[in-house]
Amino acid sequence: MNDAIRVMIVEDHALVRTGLRTALRAAGFNVVGEAADGISAEGVAARERPAVAVVDLGLPGRDGTELVRRFRGLRDGPRCVVLTTRTDENSILGSIEAGAFGYCSKASAEDGLLDAIRAAHRGAFYLDPEAASVVRRGTVAKGDAAGSPLTARETEILQCIARGAGNSDIAEDLHISLATVKTYVADILRKLMAADRAHAVAVGVRRGLIA
Repeated sequence: MNDAIRVMIVEDHALVRTGLRTALRAAGFNVVGEAADGISAEGVAARERPAVAVVDLGLPGRDGTELVRRFRGLRDGPRCVVLTTRTDENSILGSIEAGAFGYCSKASAEDGLLDAIRAAHRGAFYLDPEAASVVRRGTVAKGDAAGSPLTARETEILQCIARGAGNSDIAEDLHISLATVKTYVADILRKLMAADRAHAVAVGVRRGLIA
């Protein structure tokens, strides 16, 4: 249920915050806090304990990418969805590598943001169509996918991780044992030199390994 998802809004423009608050509440989400800059956002998150934070990149005090990175480093920090006017590859990939679970353009449809929040809440990753297209174009231009260090099965499992599937879900879906999944995940982290599953997905996005 959407009403179980506690959301905070980090946006420096008051009119945008008002619009987001109205839209999210109309969709059934529980908006528990708001902040107009990247510094006060940490206090709001500590007090209200949202599950998901919708974060603009161009924030005063501390930019959105650094805020995402700080939230990711917290034990019970919110999962972040970036909502921004920036659609360049560096902003998209930088946000994902900092720990964002979603990236949406402010010009995209409202449903995309709602889907991104739901995905982040369940531990899945979401790029709106424009962001996904930018990443794909960059990947093709650089030819990154051709040099994948992963096997076809490892790539399949990485894509499952990106959709928010846990090890047990992956084992059931692919009809393999839980121990085998754990071995695959460990190999994926090693080959991508990733610190954790989220980092592995970020690397996978950058290198064009995730569809």
